[in-house]
Amino acid sequence: MAAGTAARIYPFMPGGAADGTKLVSGTVVLNDLTDKPRFGLKGGGSAAWLAAQGVKLPAVNRIGNHRGMRVLRLGNEDILLLAEGAEATLTEIKNAWLTAVAPKGYSSWREEGWAWMRLSGPRLAEAMSSLCALDLRPQKFATDDIAQTRVGHTEAVTFRSPTGFDILFDITASAYFARAVAAVAGHTDQHRGHS
Repeated sequence: MAAGTAARIYPFMPGGAADGTKLVSGTVVLNDLTDKPRFGLKGGGSAAWLAAQGVKLPAVNRIGNHRGMRVLRLGNEDILLLAEGAEATLTEIKNAWLTAVAPKGYSSWREEGWAWMRLSGPRLAEAMSSLCALDLRPQKFATDDIAQTRVGHTEAVTFRSPTGFDILFDITASAYFARAVAAVAGHTDQHRGHS
């Protein structure tokens, strides 16, 4: 690490925003993906700049793909690139953006300010129905849909992942969110024991 470069500390790492918070295991599993690369652009010129790089943008509140990255369109000029498994593609786009001249939007600091969690497990559907007021069943909420809503009493962006639901929210709410998930999972486990 270069001198003067601060280490990035993720929510559930020692010293992180949610250090010591117990991650859920068993019927509902919470995984911390906050260390996975992502890049958000916002403001005038963001969409046009990304399109000029060959990124096909989906409609607002939908997910597209670009060379292995998920492209989340949160608003007309609010786009988030998630690069789980496509780090080289993201690095290429980010480096091009850093050296580009305006108009290109501005960084929305999603990699610094947002936690990225994944919920999965055999009782996920039941847990999500308690954590979120929206109907997230597959027939109502497709794999390329985005919900900007509340999950676990936290303002969040959620969408389906191959194994469950991904949830992005303010990193300072990490411990609170994990406790909300643990409470719902505990209730789900008790309910299963009585059924």
